[in-house]
Amino acid sequence: MLFRSAFIVALAVLSQLPLLDQRPMVSKAILGAALALLAWSAVLFGVVLRGQTVAFEVVLRRQHYFQACLQGTLILIWGYYWREVYHAAPLIVAQLLFAYAFDSLLSWTHRRTFALGFGSFPIIFSITLFFWFKDPFFHWQFVMVAIAYLAKEFLRWQRDGINTHIFNPSAFPLVVIGAVLLLTDSNDMTWGFMVAQTEFYPPYIYLAIFLIALPGQFLFGVTPMTLAAVSTTFAFSALYHAATGGFFFVDSHVPIAVFLGMNLLFTDPATSPRTFVGRIAFGVLYGATAVFLYEVLLAANTPGFYDKLLQLPFLNLSVKLLDRLATWPKLQSFDPTVWLKSWAPRQRHVAYMSVWALAFAGMSASGYLGDDHPGQWTPHWEQACAADTREACLNLYFLQDGFCTDGSPWACNEAGILLAEKYANPNRAAAAFTRACTLQFMAACDNATALPKDQPLRHAAPTAIDYRYVLRGSKGPIEDMDSAQLYARACELGWPGTCQRG
Repeated sequence: MLFRSAFIVALAVLSQLPLLDQRPMVSKAILGAALALLAWSAVLFGVVLRGQTVAFEVVLRRQHYFQACLQGTLILIWGYYWREVYHAAPLIVAQLLFAYAFDSLLSWTHRRTFALGFGSFPIIFSITLFFWFKDPFFHWQFVMVAIAYLAKEFLRWQRDGINTHIFNPSAFPLVVIGAVLLLTDSNDMTWGFMVAQTEFYPPYIYLAIFLIALPGQFLFGVTPMTLAAVSTTFAFSALYHAATGGFFFVDSHVPIAVFLGMNLLFTDPATSPRTFVGRIAFGVLYGATAVFLYEVLLAANTPGFYDKLLQLPFLNLSVKLLDRLATWPKLQSFDPTVWLKSWAPRQRHVAYMSVWALAFAGMSASGYLGDDHPGQWTPHWEQACAADTREACLNLYFLQDGFCTDGSPWACNEAGILLAEKYANPNRAAAAFTRACTLQFMAACDNATALPKDQPLRHAAPTAIDYRYVLRGSKGPIEDMDSAQLYARACELGWPGTCQRG
């Protein structure tokens, strides 16, 4: 087929473009994928299917192109505030080309027919929104894409008399590869943490995701899942804060990447329950397991960003059971489709969306879901650490260590003091002091001398240079403020001694 060859040729050409000259490992991975597809095609059509005909059709499913548009919009917004997304555009294109070529070859190999549509876009865009491999390991991106199509093709069951795939094809490859990385302690092969962190960079990103997801919720009635998932996680976080004074997820009652998963990942209509009660239960389980997995992953000293992925295959396997439970007479009394039979489906969808909008507005107004969550800011964690609130000092250290890595000498000095005084780690403390001293932060130079002598360590106030980093909270770098504006902003956030400087 001409278009199959076009995908493979385009993939090979892309690997040789000058824009990848500075990324030789990526170029080799793309070329290797093209050659593998070419070999498969040659064997399939030159040997296996010689003299046979294969079927080809165009099938444009609404859920696919709608999801592609919604996710694509979010990727554009995210990329504007973290330009690495735009720099990755050729790699996204490469995965799309590979996806279409692989899907066609797999379909003709197994069923002798292939349906061309927009189904590859949600898979690749989901991978983009949740998981990137670093350049030396980029070939694993193609492995993830292959896993998605293999699972969709072979892991199937009968549901309501229809043969359909079991697992969410956008999430399943992320889960499989994520589990392998966790088991082999190879998490540094990916940009998973940076992806989860930078998705918070755009202003009002929670509101943006909420609005972007609404068209899909109107068309496919998946609002109950999102409402239940977000509400469950938010309620747990609120109770945790009331009980401990700390924040379970540090900078939001529902982390941005988890919120994204609750709106645009686990809501696939084909792999989720079809009843109202089943969808509510599905959402509650997703929210509860996100909390559970976050705690388990951090306790195991592994990255917490897998908390929105690992549970999905198990939830997909539960959908038949959840729909059966929804038919129980006592549960049916909670189902609007039973006591509002006169309403058309779209009317019920609007009602669900209205309830979700009110809930989202309330969560946002609380200050614990959005850009103003106090857990973003260092002063909150300094006060909480001084009060010995549960894990507050650890959260403070992670904030300071991140700002130190970005380039704040004050944060390096503060991280060193915590390492020395709270965690009895003089070697790492010395490294932090040395880095800050190299950046001309004199208190750190004094601390580097005092540390081996077991003398008191010295704090010092941040400078305007430091405030460019530490005032960003969980957002992107601050580049458009002068010193006076930085001190004024620091005053607003409660930094001691700054109100006189603004």
